[in-house]
Amino acid sequence: MSIGIIIPTYNEKENLPLLVERLRALPLENLTILVIDDNSPDGTGSLADELAALYPECVSVIHRSGKLGLGTAYITGFKHMLASGCDLIGQMDADFSHQPEKIVEFVTALEGHDVVFGSRYIPGGSLDHNWPVWRKSLSRFGNTYARTILRIPVKDLTGGFRLWRGDAIALIPLEQIRANGYVFMVELAYLAHRLGLRIKEVPIYFAERQLGKSKMNFSIQVEAALRVWGLLARYRDLKPLKR
Repeated sequence: MSIGIIIPTYNEKENLPLLVERLRALPLENLTILVIDDNSPDGTGSLADELAALYPECVSVIHRSGKLGLGTAYITGFKHMLASGCDLIGQMDADFSHQPEKIVEFVTALEGHDVVFGSRYIPGGSLDHNWPVWRKSLSRFGNTYARTILRIPVKDLTGGFRLWRGDAIALIPLEQIRANGYVFMVELAYLAHRLGLRIKEVPIYFAERQLGKSKMNFSIQVEAALRVWGLLARYRDLKPLKR
């Protein structure tokens, strides 16, 4: 069984080599890492090339011309991994907000399901202990807001730590996805739900990054909230798949 992990990067030079080492240390055979770098000005792309040269059996890099967005990065990654024949395809951030060791649990939890979502909002899941109350409340509200509007029985729609079966992600109409920021995670989850894919949530601890600078800000969260409404109209005729 082959496992491919997609890691979009933009200015993650401090985190990337540490993350690659922890992923390589996992007790999982045939694990590959795909770094998709958006021409990071801090040299992340060049460092990724060095890691690919050092570990050619498991690290590869796709360079893009600029900061083209999280959504298109993942779509590029999904298509690349599918073309490579990966059985399982993972999504994760490069900043250690997602703990790499959790992937082992995801693989086990995927039995009988199409995708595993790392969830901060089910029993056992949590946000960084040092986050202020207002920030935790805003994050939780964003998820409640999205799942109420879209009527999805999933607690964490906005998280970016997921593991898919390759044959399941192949069913998603990636060419129809329009979201390119953080609402991409919501749109992808909504498509999975509407198509009838089997979603399993596994609790995770979401840690604040220790190195580098966060890309999240209030305006991004407001934009995501507004764009959720558009998903209802865009996919109103989408029916569950017959499998």
